[in-house]
Amino acid sequence: MAWHTRQPRGSMHFWLLVLLIPGTIILLLVDSWSDYQVVSRLTREVYDTALLEPAKVLETSIEFNSDGTLRIDPPFYAQVMLESKAGNRKYFRVEEIYPPVPKLGGISALGLENKTLLGMEGLPKPEALPQKEGVPVYYNGMYRNDEVRMVGLWRDLHYEGGHRQILVLVGESLSLRLATQQEAWRQGLFRDARMLIVAVLLVWFSVEWALQPLGRLRREIRAREVENLMPLEVDEVPREIVPLVKAVNHHIGLYRQVLDKEAQFLADASHQLRTPLAIMLTQAQYARREPDILQVRESLDAIVRQLGQTSRLTEQLLSLANASGKIAAPQGKVDLNALARDIVLQYLPLAREKNQDLGWADSSASPAKVLILGSEAELHEAIANLVHNAINHAGTASSITVSAGVEGGRAWVSVRDNGVGLDRALRDSVFARFNRGSATDRGEGSGLGLAIALAYAERNRGTIELRDGDASSDGGCGLCAILWLPLWQA
Repeated sequence: MAWHTRQPRGSMHFWLLVLLIPGTIILLLVDSWSDYQVVSRLTREVYDTALLEPAKVLETSIEFNSDGTLRIDPPFYAQVMLESKAGNRKYFRVEEIYPPVPKLGGISALGLENKTLLGMEGLPKPEALPQKEGVPVYYNGMYRNDEVRMVGLWRDLHYEGGHRQILVLVGESLSLRLATQQEAWRQGLFRDARMLIVAVLLVWFSVEWALQPLGRLRREIRAREVENLMPLEVDEVPREIVPLVKAVNHHIGLYRQVLDKEAQFLADASHQLRTPLAIMLTQAQYARREPDILQVRESLDAIVRQLGQTSRLTEQLLSLANASGKIAAPQGKVDLNALARDIVLQYLPLAREKNQDLGWADSSASPAKVLILGSEAELHEAIANLVHNAINHAGTASSITVSAGVEGGRAWVSVRDNGVGLDRALRDSVFARFNRGSATDRGEGSGLGLAIALAYAERNRGTIELRDGDASSDGGCGLCAILWLPLWQA
């Protein structure tokens, strides 16, 4: 099954910008958000690592006195690390959990009893202590209206059978950390905004530059004269537009062929009509000057005959113009047997006037109905021209036989005679307009019948073939015209 995607209407320039610029903006926004997450994580990890270091130092600074009590001897660099600086206030506390509990891991530190060993009172405690001793836990809290980031860790201490538990808390205000993050975000946003502007401008100029060949092609076509039907140059257009230019050139070529055919048709028609009109004008002027009524009558009879021939020629020219058109008539199921028989009955009076035997012959090997898909009016015109051509060129006292049938998966209608025939070397050329074949007796036709028949046949996906006809009285053979058409496919 073929899938047809409806393409957006409007300007390619507009749709390219609509599709590319928002996509670029979204990608940059996603990238900015990813950068924001990375900066936040890195800032948190760096400051948390710096916060953990003094907590570890305090933890390792706790020792037992000789009487079993605890003392804290923090080294000098730990004191330096715990000093508050502008914009970065430090808080710490070391406390002993008393009495000790069997297991500190995972319990809340909020309800534990304690004794302060060192540091500030009232620091926020973690809601759940780590499962293992010495493992830090990070959390946020409030201390004296200051939002702080805290780290806590606990340890079990054993000395001469004694068991003590300590909890170390170290924190710092978030102001410096937040200021660092915000500065990093501002720098990142500035870079991303600058990149966004550059990307949008790059997309804009890229689209403008890429569509310039289309603009040049449009200007070239609009600047052309009406009669200029030369193919467009494909060397100056991008590779993606070459198929379009070739398709336009193909259409131009077809249109040029149509115009050439129309010009040739008009030239031929004017030439063919000018001669009989000139003859009739001469005959009418002669009759006007002739005093003898019998001579006038003869001139009028000649004018009437010439009018009849001119009328037939005009009808054929109009039929040929219609057959050469591009708009096909509505098609349906057509029985060639019935159609051909009706045409034989239609042309019987004309054949009798020329003392010819026009008849229908049933094909024993063919079905009663020979069905094809086509235009009945156009096929009637094609077969009628073949029959009329045979009547006009076969000669007096000749026999003309029409039949229809099926052969090799195709339908056919044949019109054969035993008349003067046509040389095999000329059988291809007689399908050209106004070509009447050899100089031998070819009747009074205009040379349009076979051209019209072939044009209508091709419009219905068929063709016409010329073969030898029936044997003639002088030992030669007549002509057989066969119209081939595809059979009806149910």
